[in-house]
Parts: sequence; C-alpha cells; structure tokens
Amino acid sequence: MQDVANLANVSLATVSFTINNSKPVSPKTRAKVEAAMKDLDYRRNAVGSALARGRTHVLALLYPALQHRFSPTSIQFFTSAADQARLRGYNLVLWPMSNDAEGVTELTSSGLVDGVVLMEVQLDDPRVGELSKSNVPFALIGRTRDTTGIPFVDVDFEAAVENAVDRLVQLGHTDLVLIDGGIGNQLLGGYGPVARTRKAFGEVTTQRGLTGSIMSGLHSSAGGRELARELAAKHPRTTGVLMMNEHAGPGFVAGLQQAGYRIPQDISILALASSLDTTGMSEPEMAVLISPADELGRLGVDILINQLEKKDQPLPQVLIGCSYSPGATMSKAPDRAVGS
Repeated sequence: MQDVANLANVSLATVSFTINNSKPVSPKTRAKVEAAMKDLDYRRNAVGSALARGRTHVLALLYPALQHRFSPTSIQFFTSAADQARLRGYNLVLWPMSNDAEGVTELTSSGLVDGVVLMEVQLDDPRVGELSKSNVPFALIGRTRDTTGIPFVDVDFEAAVENAVDRLVQLGHTDLVLIDGGIGNQLLGGYGPVARTRKAFGEVTTQRGLTGSIMSGLHSSAGGRELARELAAKHPRTTGVLMMNEHAGPGFVAGLQQAGYRIPQDISILALASSLDTTGMSEPEMAVLISPADELGRLGVDILINQLEKKDQPLPQVLIGCSYSPGATMSKAPDRAVGS
C-alpha cells in the first residue's frame, strides 16, 4: 500500500480509503490510486482486510437445494440479490444446503459471513429459530407462521390468489383447480408459498361460491403431463386453472392439448408467482401473475445490510404484489367443459 501511495503521490490513508471505500475520495484521486495499483499489480487482500476489520463483507444466500429444485424465478432472486450486494460493497455467496438447523449453526459459527439471507422459508422453519439465537444478522425472502421480530420480504400470495380467481370469475369461470408442487416439497414441510396459496384459494373460492379443487404434481414436464391426464379424468367440468408449479407448466399445457382440450377455448390457465421466461416455454404462452423476484432479491439484501450498517432502524416486513401479463391462455368460460 505504501508503494501505491508513493507512485500515486497520495497518503497511505488515502489509499486505504480508496480500497476499502471507508471515506469519500474524489474521482480524480481514486483514478490515480487505481492506476498505481494496476501498474504495481497490487491486489487487495480480502482475508487480511477482514481480519483487520472483524468483518468479511460476505453475505450468504441460503437455499435448500437438496429439497427444492432451482427454477427460472429463483435464478432471478439470486442475480438481483447479488447485484444489489455488489452495489453496496458486499459479496453475495449462494450457499446450497439442507433446510435443517445444524447446517445453519455451522455456517454462522464459522465467522465466514457477516449476515444471511434465507430463501424457501417454511411456516415453522428450524433455520429461522437457529438464526434468531445467533449473533448473525439475517433477513428472509419468505415468511414464517409467526413473524414477530423477524425481518422479511415476501410475495403477497393471498392477494395474488384473489386477483387470479377474480380474473377467471370475470370471464365466467366457476369451476376452478389450483395446481401446485406440494408433492415435490415433501422434505420442506409446511413450505410457505404452497401453504399460503392453498389456504387463500380455499377461502376465496368458498367466499365467491365457486367449486375449487387442489392438485399437486412433480416439478417436471412429465409431472405436468400426468397432471393434465389427472385433471381430464377427475375434474372434467373444470374450466379455469391456477398453475403454481413452474417446472410442470409447459408439460401440463401440452398434456391438455394431447387430451383434446383447446386452449383457451375449452380451458383457461393462469400461472401464479412465475416468470415470463417460464410461461413463455408453453404453446400457447401462459397468462401469468409475475413474481416480483427482482424486487424481492434487492430488498432482502438491503434489509440485511441495513441491519449491519444502521442498527437503530426498525426491522421491516414487506409484502409485494404480482403484476399481470395476459399471455394467450385466458378466455371466456365455455358453455360446458370438455368431457362433461
């Protein structure tokens, strides 16, 4: 660092401020320091800096990859969170692990990370209890059953279900099916998005006087085709489907057409909390209530970093709604469903 200071004709303190972003440095001075660093092939020692500061500036994004497959929407969470961390001077590391408390304890006691962002949250999540007992700041993308004192951002699943049902009702649909991936989350017991969506669907269809059924399938195209066969056999009067199983969606659409359904003339499909990348894989392209994944990833990181840097701020709890994209799978309800 002294060599850099000498070459740039600045003080050692100025080099430190430039490298660590600990105090403001003018653009002209920063350019001189960075040019000197390049000429001398100087690289900041992140481990040494962490030891000196007692902080690593590394954040961990915990994802239970052993229990839950990655999806295009989850990738949006990762990239958005990583970009926001970088903008605020932190590195975000994706930490795929099991959803048990033991793995969290090993991570938080290692001193490797300054804080944790937790994804794929269960209603009664053992990881949250363990994090609450540690001294490591954390934030959730998702929420537990009891959110007292826990900072989180989450999709407003209850509002999304009501929005989806009302869109179908306005088109004359009264016999609806919710399809989720609950069968693929058996090791994530009480998985928040599925549990909240099922509860909201039951309440809204009852309030509206509608017929509502729930089906679960595997997270795959083959699982989607099997769901299509099951729907045709067990729910032939259904004319409206809420699809909350990203991996199964394209297979489901193809399976319905193989079974003789015309989409959307015979049956309408609306994807819940998904992405345009996913719904665009089906033919026709599914209508969708788009998950606010980019915003959730950004806010989750902001909430965590604000705890690290502004400890006197109240811990926020934020619900964000989904936006609608019409696709090509929504139409007025037919006089009679296929097979009825």
